[in-house]
Amino acid sequence: MIMNKSLLQDQQDATLVDVTGPISEIRKAFVGQPDELIPMLQLVQRSLGYLPKQALMEIAQMTGVAAATVYGVATFYSQFRLQPVGKHVIKVCRGTACHVRGSGKILKDIEARLHVSPGETTSDQLFTLETVACFGSCALAPVMVIDEAVHGRMDSATSTNMVDELIHQAEAKPTEETADPKREDSHDLRIDEE
Repeated sequence: MIMNKSLLQDQQDATLVDVTGPISEIRKAFVGQPDELIPMLQLVQRSLGYLPKQALMEIAQMTGVAAATVYGVATFYSQFRLQPVGKHVIKVCRGTACHVRGSGKILKDIEARLHVSPGETTSDQLFTLETVACFGSCALAPVMVIDEAVHGRMDSATSTNMVDELIHQAEAKPTEETADPKREDSHDLRIDEE
């Protein structure tokens, strides 16, 4: 078990995260079989937004799967994150159609605006920048996704303006609309043709 723990020590958790809630849910929903590993990881990810080291260790103990194997599964599948992400996740497509139509410049300009590289999160935890091999929306190239909203036919100016608008919204004081606890934001996939 000591060897397994050392494999997970590279994962950087700035602070200890309370994993009690998701672990309690796992104990209620699963019996602890090794074949339940991926659904357990998915539950923690949905709850916390990423997989903290403590959760990986708890899941290893519950399933009897070696911590190194749990870590291997969590790092193999791109759906899992080992680090917290920003409030807004920006994904820039790097597929052939998007590349030919300028996604490289879009990515470069967003990197310069946010001072992060793909896979990194801004120090204020507002943005995480990622690249994707292909969204499958080649007719709308170049494509960028902010949170769950797909934006097509992008250019550098439009993409940085969208980022600037999110920064402005974060800096603005809460309005009645954003302060209303009854307000429900739609989480449906939206496609905007800019």
